Parts: sequence; C-alpha cells; structure tokens
Amino acid sequence: MNIPFCLPENITPEDFLQNYWQKRPLLIRNGLPQIIGLFEPEDIIELAQQDEVTARLITTHSQPEGEKWSLKRSPLSCEDFNDLPEQWSVLVQNLEQWSPELGALWQAFGYIPQWQRDDIMISYAPAGGSVGRHYDEYDVFLVQGYGHRRWQLGKWCDSSTEFKANQPIRIFDDMGELIFDEILAPGDVLYVPSRLSHYGVAQDDCLTFSFGLRFPNAADLLENLCKTLEHQSETLPNSQFALPFRLSPKMQPNALLDPQMVKQLKVQLIDLLQHSEQFDALFTHSVATAVSTRRYVQLLEEGEFYPDEVQQVLESGGWIQQDANVKMLYTEQPQQVYVNGEWIDELTEPEANLLIRIANGDAISWNKLASKAKNQDTLELLLDSLCDWLDSGWVTLEEGE
Repeated sequence: MNIPFCLPENITPEDFLQNYWQKRPLLIRNGLPQIIGLFEPEDIIELAQQDEVTARLITTHSQPEGEKWSLKRSPLSCEDFNDLPEQWSVLVQNLEQWSPELGALWQAFGYIPQWQRDDIMISYAPAGGSVGRHYDEYDVFLVQGYGHRRWQLGKWCDSSTEFKANQPIRIFDDMGELIFDEILAPGDVLYVPSRLSHYGVAQDDCLTFSFGLRFPNAADLLENLCKTLEHQSETLPNSQFALPFRLSPKMQPNALLDPQMVKQLKVQLIDLLQHSEQFDALFTHSVATAVSTRRYVQLLEEGEFYPDEVQQVLESGGWIQQDANVKMLYTEQPQQVYVNGEWIDELTEPEANLLIRIANGDAISWNKLASKAKNQDTLELLLDSLCDWLDSGWVTLEEGE
C-alpha cells in the first residue's frame, strides 16, 4: 500500500520542515483517511488486557479539593474496567506491533527521518475523558481515528514548568493564552511540536493515535558512547585519547580534588573530542546505535522462511519491505548499516546495498532483486539473506493480489 505524505496540498515537505517542524502546530483536515475503521473502542479495551502489551489506565475523580488522578500500568485485567468514573482513558503503546496495517501508515510521515520514529500510541476515552493539560518531550502527529476530540494548545513549556503536586502523571492547569481550539474528526491530523502545551478532551467515544517522534538526549548519547568505548577498548590506541594534564603550581590539601584541575580536564576533553578523527568515527557509531534502538522489545512470530518459498511469492507478484516495527539506518564513509540498535557488520556489498534500499522505503519485487544480482550465486546469496531478515523480523513478505 502506497501512502502519500500527510500534508496540506499547499505545503511541501520542505515548507513543513522549514516553517512548522518544532516551531508551530499544523492542522491537516482529512490528512490520514486511511486510519478510519482500523480500530474501534472495544478493540483497544481488549488489547490493553493482553499479555506483553504496554498500557496505562488513567482515571479522574472529582473531590472537594479538586481533581484526583489515578494511574494503573499494565498488566490490566477485565476487573480494572469495572466501576470506572465518568472520566477515564486507556493508552496503549507500540500499537504498530499489533497492527501491520497501522504500522504501514508511518509512510505518511516519511518526510521525517525514520530514526526519529518512537512508536504509535493510541488513546481511548469516552465523552469527557482526558489525560489532562500537559506537554511532551517529543514531537507528535495526533491522528483522530474514531469519534471526536477537542484540542486546545497554549504556551511553550520547559524544565521550569511546574506540575500539579501529588499526582501520578505530569499535568498542570496554566496553559497560558490559547493559540488553538478545534475539534478533530476521523481522519484529521494535528501536528504538535515538542514542549507545546496541549489538552485533549473526548467529545464522544474517541480513539486518537499519536505518532511520536523523538531526538536522542545527552544521556542516551553518552550511554552509547561509553558502551562503544568499552567494546572497542582493546583496539583503541591510548595515545589517541591522552590528556596533557599538569599539576597546579599551588600546594593543595593532600586529599582534595582541585576544582580548577577538574575544569582544566573538562576543557582538554572537549578539545580532544572536537579535533580527533578517531573520536568522530566512535561518536557516529554511538549516535547510530542510540537513534536506531527501539524503546520496546520487538515480538517475533514463530516460523522459518526458505529461499524457494520466498522466490515463489516474489515471482507471483509479491514483494519484500521493511517491517514497521523495525528501525533501520545507515552511514556513509564508511558505509555501515544499523538495525534496532545493532551494527550489522558482516554484510557483503550486495547485501548492504539491498538492505539500504529497503531502509529507504523501496519495495523489493522479484524483478528488482534479479536485476541487482550480477549472477546466480549473488541471487542465491540475497535470497538466503532475505530469509534471515524475515526470520529476524526486519522485513515482511507481502503477497501480490
């Protein structure tokens, strides 16, 4: 299924990235009609109770001193949905794991690099249900799939924004001056930049899909850099990372860690990181592993694929494409391919080229596969590789109509 980009007719991907991305919200009426009918409320309540599903049940109780919010995390049971108050919501993460049809809709946002994809979350709420006024540390496309939800957008937030005390979720009352107040119908899409306050209230039985996109933070990058240095410590020459440390000329207490010395080491370390080609390669590897890592464990179906079977499906009009649960990326100079946080370091050139084409959104038919293979041996190698990638859950095999 070929999904066009989700943008208004008068806005190109370049316009969006320059003028809207992380700068201001955008309402796209009927931007993703393909999502209508994929799920109904009963589907989500049932899914939220299944094993291996990451879900949250949020309820609101009105009390004399104000609203009291409650949060229960998965596993959820049927009893959790009995005797609920009027205002409640259930949220399910990583929904593309359970619906390939939904995962395919990531194509609609293909003008954003896939390494920024986090997951697709769904929120169900009856009329009046909400998760409160809040902001997110990630960009999100809010897609209405069922029913209607009213969205209000307000002030920009930061780390100094104060949340309500003694509540299990991060919410606040003050959204400042509202800049947006609209009701979304099925198929409508609202882009909300990171850290922009927003508040959604279900107008009726309502399903809202959140296509979340994240950047790595400093902790992610430093953690992966430390792992990289640890894994490659035996091959790294110590001279590449030596710091020209000198003792302070002033006499210090014997056990004191001199703060001036710490500052000096920091400056020398930053200078080394900025001017070391060896570090540039290590840091690129660290970034690649960080941004290609999935936040949720991928669940794999049991089964095994064989070259003859795959060839038969492809020759009958089928194709191979990237699984929507998987994050793939590659680097150039040197060319390296990463899948779900792992560097795939034993690829031949034909295998790497094929995997890169798949990562860039190409659907691989039999004609495409055969035309890229220089000889029969290469074709058999690529068929074997496709079977391995299918078994690993990196790609899917789609049958032709």
